[in-house]
Amino acid sequence: MQSTNAHRTANRLALIALAGIMALSLWLHLHRIDDIGDANTYYTAAVESMLQSWHNFFFVAAEPGGSVTVDKPPLGLWIEAASAFILGVNGFAVVLPNILAGVATIPVLYGIVRKRYGAGAGLVAALAVAVMPVSIAAQRNNTMDGMLTFCLVLTAWAFLKATETGKLRYLWLGAALAGLGFNIKMLQAFVPLPAFYLAYFFGAQARWGRKFMHLALATLILIILSFAWPLAVDLTPASQRPYVGSSEDNTVTSLILGHNGLNRWLGRNALQRLGLYGNTQQPLGQTPPGNPPAQPQPPDNPPGQQTPPGAPPSQQTLPGNPPSQQLPPGNTPTQGNAPGHSKEVGDPGLLRFFRAPLSKELSWLLPTGLVAMLLLLAAARPALPLSADHRMSVIWGGWLCTGLVFFSVAEFFHAYYMIMLGPPLAALLGSGMGTLWRRRRERPWLIFLLCLAVCGGTLAFQTYNAKQFVATVPWLLPAALALATGMGVWLAGAHSQGRSPWQVAGLALAVLSIMAAPLAWSVLTVTQGADLHLPAAYDGTPQRSDQPQQADSRDLRLIQYLAAHTQDVDYLLAVPSSMEGADLVLATGRPVLYMGGFSGGDPVVTADDIAALVDAGELRYILLGSNKQGDQGIERWVQRNCTPVSNQETGLRTPGQGNDRSPVPTLFVCGG
Repeated sequence: MQSTNAHRTANRLALIALAGIMALSLWLHLHRIDDIGDANTYYTAAVESMLQSWHNFFFVAAEPGGSVTVDKPPLGLWIEAASAFILGVNGFAVVLPNILAGVATIPVLYGIVRKRYGAGAGLVAALAVAVMPVSIAAQRNNTMDGMLTFCLVLTAWAFLKATETGKLRYLWLGAALAGLGFNIKMLQAFVPLPAFYLAYFFGAQARWGRKFMHLALATLILIILSFAWPLAVDLTPASQRPYVGSSEDNTVTSLILGHNGLNRWLGRNALQRLGLYGNTQQPLGQTPPGNPPAQPQPPDNPPGQQTPPGAPPSQQTLPGNPPSQQLPPGNTPTQGNAPGHSKEVGDPGLLRFFRAPLSKELSWLLPTGLVAMLLLLAAARPALPLSADHRMSVIWGGWLCTGLVFFSVAEFFHAYYMIMLGPPLAALLGSGMGTLWRRRRERPWLIFLLCLAVCGGTLAFQTYNAKQFVATVPWLLPAALALATGMGVWLAGAHSQGRSPWQVAGLALAVLSIMAAPLAWSVLTVTQGADLHLPAAYDGTPQRSDQPQQADSRDLRLIQYLAAHTQDVDYLLAVPSSMEGADLVLATGRPVLYMGGFSGGDPVVTADDIAALVDAGELRYILLGSNKQGDQGIERWVQRNCTPVSNQETGLRTPGQGNDRSPVPTLFVCGG
């Protein structure tokens, strides 16, 4: 009876500690949440668009006019749109699903690790994933990676459950969850699948042939759920849907295999050299043969009341008034040969995870996690089916190593993609600590020395990593004292029989010592500003210059001018890309034609399309002048057929105004 009561007390304390970890995570996510403004306005404007018609919602139209889609699959944005439907279109509403996904990951991971290694190991995994800097950065943004990561954790749980119980319903559930993940971030969701498949194939109790058939059926479910929406879009006539943004031939298939597929691995320049990717600088009107661009359609449900003059615009800077060159997701000006190369993630190779700029994201605990994976492999003799330790090693270690290998060679990805490696790293840490704890009675001094070496080595690496970004490491001394105290407390209970509270306290202090650096870096990420377009952990630069800025009077003048002169037309105006138009969509709720799609490189419309829209009275104003090369045919048509509006009248920047050297935008009025 006394043992039962002690066990219940321990469980209650573990649940209280888990609640505390979740509260810490919630604080990190919500502290100074107003700093995010409208978050990534490209996606937030798409949510505004999706709430205006079912047509826009299904196709994930980037702007209310339905001219072009977002360059992502629909599920994550559908969830964000549902949140905005309830809370209104604002930064908090579109970020909330990611925040909830991040906090929900903590108890799920705790439960998985606790079942096999005890509550203490589960708490280690929960704390590790809660304080991962990249997780905090990415989940305080409306990029969909937080939702994807949560979906993948559930997929891992389902595959583990199927492997342990032999019940096929869990295998089918895992395949379905992976399919949902594909509809959040496409092929990125498939990175851990080899590990999941191998864990089931070598770990489940069944004949080899049966397991092969089970996985074949699971793959069929995966394919059906993954490609149902892409197939539906591609089978819809181009004239009845938006242009597929960032695709080469106006199909989702091309988007999957190109921009969101091989392009991530090899980089666009390499694909162009191989003849697998079109010329990104081609004029927008040069559509691949046989794939004419969709004719721009007015919204199915035109916006009702237009924003009255003086209505507050988005907190982001509007066209013509950029504080600096904007850095939207997917097309970042960088120092390397491909987007995402060098500036964010460093040079290809495994060493990119251990040096600036990428090492600040999740590498604080990466060496420890790799050691923990080796401990799991050494915990049991090789056997088939796999032991529990080896199943965990294959699931979590396979996920982590597959991701490390892919991202070490990939040319085009963003730092916040590292969030998907946080859960397997955290699970390995918890499982490794649980393995050490179980073996303390067999070889107490070896386990003690191993724990001291691992935690001491981790602190040394964390100090080196931090000094790549900052000059001082104020948390090092408290962390080192915690480790020293923990090891001393452990020794005090070394001769105790059974489960010594001294040893428990000692190991707890050792674990907390190595959590200090990622926690401190997460706090810095929250308090020292964040990149709204490309979320990433703190980079050593306090209060980054791309914090939300209040719109000045010129922004209001442009909105007032357009609102007053476009009452009788569908489109507020046409712009070269979403980078000039997303803020206007958020400020007015009106259709804004993205002539070049996300970044200006999509052949969404041609000069003939523009002429037809003007003749039909659907479009009157066109904005030219951008950092991106536009369709020369459209520019020539506008120059010949339209009249420039004085920048002093519209509030747009005039030549020589300020220190901005970017091209001067000009608004043209077309038609009668």
